[in-house]
Amino acid sequence: MPMIVILGGGPAGRIASLRLASAGKEVRLIEQGGVSAGIGGQCLHFGCMPVCALNDVARFLDMGRRFERLGLAGPAPQPDFPRVIREMQAVQAKIAGILDHETRSAGVEIIYGKVGRLDGKTIWLDEERIVPDAVIVATGSRSNIPPVTGITLPGVFTPRSLGQMQRLPEHIVILGGAVMAAEYAYIFSRFGSGVTVLSRSTFLKTVDPTLRAEAIRELSGVTILENADLRAIAGEGQVRSVTVKIGETAQEIPCDAVFVAAGLIPRSDTISGVKKGPSGEVIVNEYMETSVPGVYAGGDVTGPPYLTPVARHQGIVAADNILGKRRKMDLPAIPQAIYLENELAFALDGSGTAKPLSVPGPAGPDTFWSVPSSRTGLAKILVEADGSISGIISASPGGGLIAGYMAFLMKHHFSVHDFEEFIEVHPTTDGVYGLAKYASELLRKKSGS
Repeated sequence: MPMIVILGGGPAGRIASLRLASAGKEVRLIEQGGVSAGIGGQCLHFGCMPVCALNDVARFLDMGRRFERLGLAGPAPQPDFPRVIREMQAVQAKIAGILDHETRSAGVEIIYGKVGRLDGKTIWLDEERIVPDAVIVATGSRSNIPPVTGITLPGVFTPRSLGQMQRLPEHIVILGGAVMAAEYAYIFSRFGSGVTVLSRSTFLKTVDPTLRAEAIRELSGVTILENADLRAIAGEGQVRSVTVKIGETAQEIPCDAVFVAAGLIPRSDTISGVKKGPSGEVIVNEYMETSVPGVYAGGDVTGPPYLTPVARHQGIVAADNILGKRRKMDLPAIPQAIYLENELAFALDGSGTAKPLSVPGPAGPDTFWSVPSSRTGLAKILVEADGSISGIISASPGGGLIAGYMAFLMKHHFSVHDFEEFIEVHPTTDGVYGLAKYASELLRKKSGS
């Protein structure tokens, strides 16, 4: 039977392997990490899941302090940071074990601890030469490390080395100005560290201005320095400070840890014979095909947006095309979220003609006691003249779920008028549905219908 080889056991590679194995194909999945690390990729080991784990604790601490300020509870609990890291890693290992069992049970052969080198359509596994029927490259990404003096000092961490942090820093400097930097700034600040964020340009510059303002509000207590040029990290055997230049002024910021959250770079150093871009990203077309017939790619190795749901979908599209189903990638509005005090979620199709409507988020589960401080989040929709929805923004405890479903409805051309019959579960923190109903009423009045 012709064999299909998949390089990488992250979201793209694993989902593709399940798809192909369920269709009766012989599938070999090569995962560079050892058995102890398991499959799961960036998402499980260094991305989404660590953020979820640490954010859960950070929100709990935030809520405890809020109740303490309101006189509703005694002193807020203090985090045991080393214990949090150990327990997080134990849960990650359990999830990896579940993924391994699920994948093997589907009929996929998993090879751990090996680097599959690709040259055109030929794969080298140590000295073994394999020419499979088809290949999917899903080797993922690595942390983007800026080339500055002192970047290798002890006390400099990335999402990949976070598990080696043995104590909570007193003051941590976070390098980066995008979602990852914002999420870890919230986590460390709520754990009790002093936090300074160094953003090379505008902080969260690609995020809708309304949501950006909400993010900065939720990052109260965090120092955010924009247009900051990191010049050096100093210390003798351990991080002591960073030097940063803003405009013409240089300043030294004392710290005992640095966290690099400067984005991701495709990991394609073992991939050759296929066309790659300037950052090493494997170039694919809308069918996830590379420049070599029979070789496909998906996930972070193909470049931005570096999102797990996109990687999974790319893996499915690649697998379906191997199976002879001509399927294209089609994600016009990708739902995303920034996990801070709330889920700051959005799904936008890029329209420049839609009109915005926004309201403060309604009080409901997990926001009732936020009313005294006016921190219940917000809701915003972008509406075209014909009532079609071109974007939604939700800062709420369930914002991610809202954005996911709304992106699906947007893809299928639902309009604000379709929400006239919508009945919500009450109480809710979702202000999007109410805005849709209100927008429908305004448009009908305007048209006289």
